[in-house]
Parts: sequence; structure tokens; C-alpha cells
Amino acid sequence: MMSRACHAVLPVLRCVPVSLALLLPWIPSQLLHRPLQAAESAGSLSFVASVAEVPPALVQAPSPQPPKVPFRYVWGKAYHILPETHTDESGYFSLCEGHNGKIYVGTAAYGFNAYLVEFDPQTERQRIVIDVNKVCGLKTPEKPTYAAQAKIHTRNFVAPSGKIYVGSKQGYRRGKDDTADYPGGYVIVYDPKTDKAECLGMPYPGEGVNDVTADEDAGLVYVVTCEEHHWMILDLKTRKYHEPDPQLRLTPYAQTLLDAQNRAVVLSRDFRLVRYDPKTGKLEYLTLKSDGQEVGRADDKLGPACWAKTADSRYAYLIRMSDSRLYRIDLTAAGPNVPVADLGRLLPGKGFDSRGSLIVGHDGKVYVLIRVENETGFGKGYLHHLVSYDPVKNQAVDHGVLAVRNKDWFQFHDAQGKPKPWSHGFHTLPDGTITPLYVHMALHMARDGTLYATIIYPFTLLRIAPQDYRLAP
Repeated sequence: MMSRACHAVLPVLRCVPVSLALLLPWIPSQLLHRPLQAAESAGSLSFVASVAEVPPALVQAPSPQPPKVPFRYVWGKAYHILPETHTDESGYFSLCEGHNGKIYVGTAAYGFNAYLVEFDPQTERQRIVIDVNKVCGLKTPEKPTYAAQAKIHTRNFVAPSGKIYVGSKQGYRRGKDDTADYPGGYVIVYDPKTDKAECLGMPYPGEGVNDVTADEDAGLVYVVTCEEHHWMILDLKTRKYHEPDPQLRLTPYAQTLLDAQNRAVVLSRDFRLVRYDPKTGKLEYLTLKSDGQEVGRADDKLGPACWAKTADSRYAYLIRMSDSRLYRIDLTAAGPNVPVADLGRLLPGKGFDSRGSLIVGHDGKVYVLIRVENETGFGKGYLHHLVSYDPVKNQAVDHGVLAVRNKDWFQFHDAQGKPKPWSHGFHTLPDGTITPLYVHMALHMARDGTLYATIIYPFTLLRIAPQDYRLAP
């Protein structure tokens, strides 16, 4: 016998099949004033009343469906970088893992000082390991000044010894009365084994330090300055700096790499590969060519280049800030032309922005963060994608959009409900997910495969476990 709904539930309809009774709350409202037609199939019941006779309390509105997310999420746990180490919730490319498994992040206290902060993944605690003013014997100013060592902007360089090399840089003028001259930045080395830091002097008076790379075997440290982008070399024995070519200017925010022969390579302002051999003390100027086309020009408006070398130091991968095209450069080439492979765009879209975030992971794949305009119709603003390139498969993979798992890592509003200063760098998508809005600054892979990224406003370290970004084959 067919199951029936209780007469007490729908007295006006007498008895109807249970399966049909369960569908009644979702009957479209436009049908409520139209008589239902009798069912034609054999054995089914015929209605003797219109749906309009159903008591209103039993006709429910459709349950709202959650918005459908048109992309994957890359979930991470967020940590607010020690607030006493930065003034404007800001930092730059300074991010690395030490040999001790701890994470190191540089900060910017504009007008006052700069710090290197240690994050312990085991305890999730943070502490200051470099106070730039203290290490360099400087007095912290009472009011903000352009003369201050205001940033650690350098990509932290971890040498084979485990020592971490960084540099300090100028900030911005803090009002019309801030007319001070900037004296110049310093190179600093920190040893986690002894928990001590040492100042290695000022490479170029009036210039900040933008990049530091140490070749401890050769006893040399290569430094890129800012804002004029000189290339300086420190002799660790004599503690003296010299400039191999005073006429040479590098591409903005250039980074020195060491190739398989321990030669130092860097990109010039006009996008030539400049190579220095410490054995001979000579410079070479080589042309980068990709299928006969220029990789970049000084005036091409694509922004700074970010590159990283492979584990064998034979190749480097490169991306421009305002483009998603990936290049592979052969660092072993004898010259005068250096072969460059154009690997194509890693991600489609508009408004590309990738800052200090291209790395070669311990798995041999290239990883990079790329911000694009949100054209999905799911929310507004921008989306920050984690993308990888597999050189074995010659394939790029979009792992998804960065997302914060712990929404309480930062209080975005004060007691009066007003947004806190410098807290505008994240936004909420229609499904309630919090994601970076404007600027990521760095990406690093720890030896256990965990990814760390920094995002500003508020200054945040995002910790992404391997299972949250590695996709099933």
C-alpha cells in the first residue's frame, strides 16, 4: 500500500503521498493560485482542492543557496607580525627559513627603525632578532625622519653557514617638515646559532640597501643599492666595498644570483645579464634573447623583475611584476647571447601584479603569487592566485586563490567599530571567505613543503600546509 501523509498535517488535502507532501514547501509562489491538475498516471491520487487552500504556515520560502565559488581556495593560517616592529602594517621581500627551521621576516617602522622578526612554527611565537638601530649603533629618533633606517627590504639571503644576510633602507618623508637627508643603508648579518647580529658597514653613502647575496667561500658579499641601483662588492676580510663598474646601473630591485661556477649574475637596467667572476675580477655583459626577441627594456613599463635559480644553479626563472609570462634563462651560456625560453603566461587575466614571490621549490617546481583583477563576478577587487610551473611536464597549474582560515588573527575595527589604520589589505568574498586584496610581498617554501607568504595591511604571515596547495594527480 502507498505511504500516506497524516490527515492532521494537511487536512484540506486529505491524504497525499509522503514524497509529495515533502515537496510542498518548495512549490513556486506563482503556482499558489492555480488549480493543480489531476495526475494522469495510474494509481496516483487526484487532488480535490487547489494549492491556494494549503494553510500559509505550511508553504515556506526556498532556502537560500550558498554562492557557488568559481575557483579553488588555497587555505592558510594567518599570523599578525609583531605590531611593535612596524608602523604602517608593512614589510617587503624579506622572508626566509633558517637552517633551524624558523621563519624570518623583515619589517618597516617608517621614520624610526627596522627589525628582523623570528617566527617559530612549533610554538607560533615571534621575537625580534635584529634591531637595526641597536646593531648599527644608531639612536632611534624621537619623531619620524627620512634619515632613519626604516626598512629591511632585502630578500633574506641564507648562506651555507646558516648565517642570514639582510640590509636596511630608507623609507618615505613623513610630512613637509621632514627634510632630512638619508645617510645610507647598512648590511647586517645574523647568526641563529649564536643569536648575534653584526653590522657590515655602509656600501654606498646616500643609498639604501636593496639586495644582499653572500659568497662565503670567496669571502665576498654582493649588494644592490637603491635608489640608483649600484652594484657593490664587499670583501669580508678587509671589510671594504668596491664598485666593479661605476657606470653600471641595475634594473630596479635587482637581485644577485650565484651560478654553478660561483659567478655572480645580475640584470642591468637595459636588461642585459651582467656576470662577475671573482677568480678573475672581470665583468661580462651578455644579451638576453628569447626566440630573437628582447626579454625586457628599461622603458617597457612592466615593472621590476623577480627571479630565482634552480637547485643546480644552472638556470634561473624570471617573471616581471606586471606580467604573468615566465622565462627560463640559461646561466651556463658562454655568451655573448644568453638563451632564454619563453614558457608562456602562467595565468590569464588583467592587472597582473607579482611582487618578490617567485621561488623554485624543493620539489623542483616554480611557485609564484600573481594578483589579477577579479573578473569572475564573484565579489570585486583583486584575487591573489598561487600558480606553479612543472618543468618536467612543461605545465602551469593554478592552485587557487589565497584564503585565510582563522578569521580572528587580526581585529580590523576598534571599540567604536571604526576600521583600524592600515587595515585595508584584505576583503571578504560573497561566501564569507577572507582573502588578500591589494599586495602580497614575498613567498617562501620551507624544507617540509610548507609555503609562507607575506601580505600587507595588516602585515600578515600566511602559513600554507602542503596538503592545502598540492592538488591530487
